[in-house]
Amino acid sequence: MADSSRGILLVVSGPSGVGKGTVISGLMERYPDVELSVSCTTRQRRQGEADGEDYHFISDNEFEQMRRSGEFLEWAQVHGRHYYGTPREPAEQGLAMGRTLVLEIDYQGAKSVREHLGDQAVLIFVAPPSWQALVERLRKRHTESPQAIAERLASAREEIKNMGIYDYVVVNDEVAEAVQQLSGILLAEQHTTKRFDWRRLRGELLAQADEWG
Repeated sequence: MADSSRGILLVVSGPSGVGKGTVISGLMERYPDVELSVSCTTRQRRQGEADGEDYHFISDNEFEQMRRSGEFLEWAQVHGRHYYGTPREPAEQGLAMGRTLVLEIDYQGAKSVREHLGDQAVLIFVAPPSWQALVERLRKRHTESPQAIAERLASAREEIKNMGIYDYVVVNDEVAEAVQQLSGILLAEQHTTKRFDWRRLRGELLAQADEWG
């Protein structure tokens, strides 16, 4: 009996290499009605990524035009090079229709989304079980140079420093457990009094009580 007028935006952040995408995929397998909010980025598409599914891959000029026209809910420069932004219209439309959306962004974007959407945004930080585990995961990907890994680890420090802005923390030691924790957060949020249609339930129960005598 969730209130269909109260959509949920799960904002998932965490250091590069922590496994955010894998955990989100696990959540979406459990709940097919959960939708991914697709961000725009100016970085190059990686092998296996699909335009419009993983990201909207756009040029620097396109990004700047969208930014100037106010088309982003939030935007940020990541790793000192590439720009990322969340298109405003599809996110706001989805929430207005009561849908559950998942957005994977960094802590800068999470702050901006909270400022714009208030408690419709649920901020979740995915943390590694240890710093060593994060370093090993980045190295095992074999997709970045040593310099790029160093840059990502420097950014990871900033992400971890800002852990306190989030509503929940999920430690991704075992993927299945992390997916279970993220699923639990979604279920809990769906049943808070700000989203659960408790007024309707209260009315039905009291009417039944009156009939019972």
